[in-house]
Amino acid sequence: MIYVTRHGQTDWNVQKRIMGRQDEPLNTIGLEQTNKTKIKLADTKIDIIICSPLLRAKQTAEIISAGRNIPIIYDIRIIERDYGEFTGKQITDFDFKGFWNYYKNGQYQGAEDIQSFFARIYQFLIDVLNNYKGSNVLVVTHGGVSIPIKCFFNKRIPSGSLADANLALKNCEIASFPFKEKIEAKETMCL
Repeated sequence: MIYVTRHGQTDWNVQKRIMGRQDEPLNTIGLEQTNKTKIKLADTKIDIIICSPLLRAKQTAEIISAGRNIPIIYDIRIIERDYGEFTGKQITDFDFKGFWNYYKNGQYQGAEDIQSFFARIYQFLIDVLNNYKGSNVLVVTHGGVSIPIKCFFNKRIPSGSLADANLALKNCEIASFPFKEKIEAKETMCL
């Protein structure tokens, strides 16, 4: 089984600022959320945690794994989408809905285009599915990353803005997906 959780809350989440790769720590509520998630997962067998290298995800993974001797691997491929020039802005400060439209695939000065972002996350998932079959894997990542993860397992990328599709995990929300048969990159929709 593949379990996916988003990091706990940060101050920038509260301020509704676009964080992207800004390396913000968990706030007090985020630490409480993460401890609750640890309790929720206490009876779940987890063989390995694969985690984004950003601080907020690392803190979440370390709290969840504390006392359980679960190895943590940090993987740059599940770092949050690079928002480039939009980092620190509110979603009302730019075309946020267009930014999250897979089929529009806007090109930006410094921000990561959505199709490249999806390709990165899909390749990560293909590797996990092929390399960890029979294991229970917990992926600790970001709200933006949870969007292509859900699209991958649903085998569907909705039209329009993915920001409107209710795909992003909330802070410390847990989703689970069963392992599929071995999968090749050519079988996915966006690679």
